[in-house]
Amino acid sequence: MSGVLAHGVGSRSDLPIPLFYAYAGAFAALVVSFLALGLLWADSRFRGDRAGRVLALRLPARPLRVLTLVAAVYTLGWLVAGPEEGNAAPYLVYVLFWVGLVPASLLFGPVWRLLNPFRLLPDRPRRPLPRRLGYWPAAAGLLAFTWMELVAPEPAATGTLMAFAALYAAAQVTGTLRYGHAWLERGDPFEVYSTLVGHLSPLGRRADGRIVLRSPFDGLDAVQPAPGLVATVCVLLGSTGYDGFSSAPIWVDALQSGPLGHTGLGTLGLLAAVAAVAALYGACLWLAGLIGGARGLAPRFAHSLVPIAIGYLIAHYFSLLVFEGQRAVILSFGLDAEVNQDAVGPATIATVQVVAIVAGHVVGVVAAHDRSVRLLPPARAVAGQIPLFVLMVCYTLGGLTLLFAA
Repeated sequence: MSGVLAHGVGSRSDLPIPLFYAYAGAFAALVVSFLALGLLWADSRFRGDRAGRVLALRLPARPLRVLTLVAAVYTLGWLVAGPEEGNAAPYLVYVLFWVGLVPASLLFGPVWRLLNPFRLLPDRPRRPLPRRLGYWPAAAGLLAFTWMELVAPEPAATGTLMAFAALYAAAQVTGTLRYGHAWLERGDPFEVYSTLVGHLSPLGRRADGRIVLRSPFDGLDAVQPAPGLVATVCVLLGSTGYDGFSSAPIWVDALQSGPLGHTGLGTLGLLAAVAAVAALYGACLWLAGLIGGARGLAPRFAHSLVPIAIGYLIAHYFSLLVFEGQRAVILSFGLDAEVNQDAVGPATIATVQVVAIVAGHVVGVVAAHDRSVRLLPPARAVAGQIPLFVLMVCYTLGGLTLLFAA
């Protein structure tokens, strides 16, 4: 199973561009976009969930959810009765499901909301979902899943996956029976994950519930501030950053020889990565509010981190999906085939990785600028964005460094 959790394309020498030019290109893209926006973009242009052209599209949600439930049972069958070697379940969970949700949601919107088998439960809430709960359950669920994938001693073991599946199912059933489907919108980590990614899809759902074709920027602007939203995005960013750092020789040596052991030190490392992302974001947003004369900006700018997180996810998991996705299909259906290691070359993978990180940050700069000119006084809107720009630069340089060091 080591292949399932080995990300990236090898050493830095495999990449077709030197690290300096990657830094220079990324920095230039951010500077040019920041200056152009400051000069040419004086008013907010995005309309969030009010935007879009209505599509006459109705999707058969219930049959699709039944099929997803069948697929989940099939995966559990592999866990319970499948062989120890060549078991398809870890590949189905970590590759096709976890990684595959990103391109699926980017193309078709929040697909897990459409496919979620827990939505087959009746929507009969016993009480309203407390507003203060927000996205905190989703943040905790995503942290638990990424801990299992990146830190747990045996992430592919049947016991590990079964324990997570049982806890996940128990939480979703309990939450849905108490709060109805509103729980799934905020408490199901995978529905929240898919929905956040799906905000950048050209397919979206307006406030009135109708499916529309819209600009991804309008979709991103439709992300509503709520408790725990910043934590959720920081978990995605921090865990992906830890994933990149975890293969560095110095960290591998520490995990093998440290007094806390692999699991203890790995847990601290994952929590430290998430905390560092959150602390940097909080400090820059506090400074932006100080310069711009506004308070409580952190939740209102959390949407600008979403494309950055997506860029990191694509950069780190693209090669995994291409190669191990083939293995998942081969094992699942018992095909007599081999993984095509030449399906995508190192140059293509490296290009996708760098472009994904830079593009994610540029989109984040645009989203942050539009929100700044809406919330901050005109005289302070550009100056108030300087801490945000510094934040984007730090995230970009950090992401590229981890990418090239992997």
